Amino acid sequence: MRIGFVVNPIAGMGGRVGLKGTDGKVDEARQRGAEPRAPDRAGRMLDRLADLAPDTELLTAAEPMGGSLAREAGFEPTAVYSPDHGSETTADDTAAAVAAFVSESVDLVLFVGGDGTAADVAEALSDTEIPMLGVPAGVKVYSSVFAVSPEDAADIVVGFDRTERREVMDIDEDDYRDGEVNPELRAVAWVPVTDELQSSKQLGGGTVESLAAGIADGIDPSRTYVLGPGSTVGAIKSALGFEGSPIGVDVWRDGEVLVEDGSEAEILDALGADNVIVVSPIGGQGFVFGRGNPQLSPAVIRQCAVEIVASRTKLDGMSVLRVDTDDPELDERLRGWRKVRVGRFERRMIQVV
Repeated sequence: MRIGFVVNPIAGMGGRVGLKGTDGKVDEARQRGAEPRAPDRAGRMLDRLADLAPDTELLTAAEPMGGSLAREAGFEPTAVYSPDHGSETTADDTAAAVAAFVSESVDLVLFVGGDGTAADVAEALSDTEIPMLGVPAGVKVYSSVFAVSPEDAADIVVGFDRTERREVMDIDEDDYRDGEVNPELRAVAWVPVTDELQSSKQLGGGTVESLAAGIADGIDPSRTYVLGPGSTVGAIKSALGFEGSPIGVDVWRDGEVLVEDGSEAEILDALGADNVIVVSPIGGQGFVFGRGNPQLSPAVIRQCAVEIVASRTKLDGMSVLRVDTDDPELDERLRGWRKVRVGRFERRMIQVV
């Protein structure tokens, strides 16, 4: 295969420092101590691809958009586009790189980024039938054009035998930071299809009042509760007597909100001797960790017990749950059969993969 490979080097940087995204916030993310996420995830995918198909022909954009990463994985890529403003790249660079790939008649465009990057790639491919596939590295991953994990992206590249049209969604990050989630259809793109390609997010779920009441009834005042984003956990926050952040992570103990809409560092500072993360899977995708809640980093998760909650309606639409924490060892520890609380007393068993 002849593959065009491009990396958005700043994708996902704003996540762990509580910025909900990186659009227009790169400098602030760096001031908060953010580190690039995309290169590591790109490297994981490339290492897997090198094991499966070392003779793959890669066309790339020059640094910092993927060229050296491909060489580090053992490929001999051909750079067909070079950004001309150093380490700071833009959406225009992504579009220009993809246009160069189209000129070189690639069979697939493989990109590393989030929904914004997906929209840029899709727009550049709009007059073609060249498929695209995303390696998830952004904070928001609402589109159905991404593989479940970096390694799965490589598996899809070497194993897909058909493509279909799928939606590219994005949301306004300023609205997102204000608590409004209004996904907008940005494009419909051709995408390689296998069972490992995630579906788009579903917004909503079932009734969660009894579930929230059950959690509130069983609160241990000595325990620190790390409460993830989403409407299901939001109902639990309401049952505990506070509004909290609908799309952020809050920390609560014994009637007091210790952190609201916290970053990874703020959450770590608030943890006590006995901690529990309460988190709900993202509807449609089934991700418990790794989509929409990067503040719940491996360092946070390792210091907490994990309680998964979900409405019956949401769980009925999922065959498995998923994790993608950026720490393969932790992912493996989190996998297996887990109890998910679906009511005041009821629980269901579901496999985390």
